[in-house]
Amino acid sequence: MKNTPFSLSFLALSGALALGASAAQAADPIRLGLIEGLSGPFANAGEAVARNLNWAIERVNARGGVKLPGGNRPLELVRLDSKGNTEEALTMLKSAVDQQIGVVLQGNSSATAAALIDALNKHNDREPQRRAVFLNYSAVEPSLTNEKCSPWHFRFDAHADMRLAALTDVLQQDTALKRVYLIGQDYSFGQHVVRQGRAMIVAKRPDIQVVGEELHPVGRVKDFLPYATKIKASGAQAVVTGNWGNDLTLLVKAARDVGFEGKFYTFYGNALGVPGALGDAGVGRVVAVAEWHPNAGGKASDALVTSFHQRFPKPEDDYLHVRMQAMVEMLAQAMERAHATDAAAVAKALSGARFDGKALGGLGAGQMRAGDHQFLQPLYVSTMQKAGTEGVRFDVEGSGYGFRTVRYLTAEQTAQPHSCKMAPL
Repeated sequence: MKNTPFSLSFLALSGALALGASAAQAADPIRLGLIEGLSGPFANAGEAVARNLNWAIERVNARGGVKLPGGNRPLELVRLDSKGNTEEALTMLKSAVDQQIGVVLQGNSSATAAALIDALNKHNDREPQRRAVFLNYSAVEPSLTNEKCSPWHFRFDAHADMRLAALTDVLQQDTALKRVYLIGQDYSFGQHVVRQGRAMIVAKRPDIQVVGEELHPVGRVKDFLPYATKIKASGAQAVVTGNWGNDLTLLVKAARDVGFEGKFYTFYGNALGVPGALGDAGVGRVVAVAEWHPNAGGKASDALVTSFHQRFPKPEDDYLHVRMQAMVEMLAQAMERAHATDAAAVAKALSGARFDGKALGGLGAGQMRAGDHQFLQPLYVSTMQKAGTEGVRFDVEGSGYGFRTVRYLTAEQTAQPHSCKMAPL
């Protein structure tokens, strides 16, 4: 790890912050408005995002901040609690632009992201002197970069169809699998995953029977036992779900409690309590898809994980995503290329931008496709295993369980056509 950017101990990083960033800290910060549920049913997911973004910001500031013609400026994260509610998120957007915050960040809810895109489009047309860009790290409903695409919106996560394609490619190879149950949260994203999941499974494995489809209220179900009982009674050998946050953790806990022994093909089963909830029952049975995972391998990846654990040593804080690190790095680079921080200049610099990953030791490389503002990057499909077994150096959240790669897809392999007709700035 000697030559990687994450080989510094946290103590050394603190020294860099104090010495290397002193000039930037004296300048006015570039404020980034995080609009997220930091309280309410998905507060754990919101706080996990905030940790990722703060860590990325600390790294930019440690090297002096964003280099601009008038001098270096630090980044600063402004927390705007939406309480997991779309109407509150729109109120927070108004608060952000009223404070002349030119970059807003959100991701935990595609329905909220869609509302923010629409509101921001109208605001930017109406008040060009206070425009903002929207960086999306995890709202993955495909329409956001298709029919609802916007020159002000940039998505840094693979959208749902890209993730589903990778998951169902692995599912397709399981020749013993004959019966599948689809379950999701009852809003645009969850509905899409259930609908498109069925379509992909039928296309790739017409011999598989979909024995159930279920949609449930988002963030309001406290007892998933009735759902888990139905899944077990259906005879399903696997569950496919896009559930996230507590809606996923409570679902897998209920499945364990009723004795369901099938697999889980998930978007987010590698974090936020899921491995610990299942324990040994999840080994070899939980499949997840992401742009990276802690056991992806290589010196840079191992060093990134080690450095994050030094910064956030509590097991419950163990939630790291390369895409969020890349997003902040790309934003800083876009501002430096544009020699400006105003929204129009930043949007133009981000559109079509490539990220070589050097700031992350080679990790997170990809391109922000100009045609739809969808970031194209590799994807990993991984399965849950005991930590310490082959390919599983790091566990998740101190659970004793981690994930091992079963399929890697290049950025070119994950790319899909789009229907965006991008409006000019």
